Amino acid sequence: MASGKFPLLQREEERDVEVNWEDQERINQFSRLNTRLDRLEDDYKAQKTEKEYLDDLAMEIELLDEDKLVPYKIGDAFVMLSLESAQERVEKEKEAIDARVEELDSKIQDVSAQMDRLKKTLYAKFGQAINLEKN
Repeated sequence: MASGKFPLLQREEERDVEVNWEDQERINQFSRLNTRLDRLEDDYKAQKTEKEYLDDLAMEIELLDEDKLVPYKIGDAFVMLSLESAQERVEKEKEAIDARVEELDSKIQDVSAQMDRLKKTLYAKFGQAINLEKN
């Protein structure tokens, strides 16, 4: 059994590595990036869900009579719009969400790449004495 510091590590895997200021900065940066990635992923999922709702709404609007007004929610209020106006608004919202999803995907890839670089550096120095994986 390994000594007290890292009880789950085998003796040959155990390292006694000093954490210097640069290492601590890298660890802190990784933590900030991890938090940012979580937020970006949550926002990405929310935008995807909103896109699905808008797709469903667009299909429902297509089934309505052309001469009837459509109740359309803007903020906290509903306004009555023509079928054509409602369809245009839904399409504009879908385009805006598509752009936001694309932007979020790009940011997620960028943050993930930065985290991968930091992981390589930190694992190279600390080995199994550090865990940078999500649970």
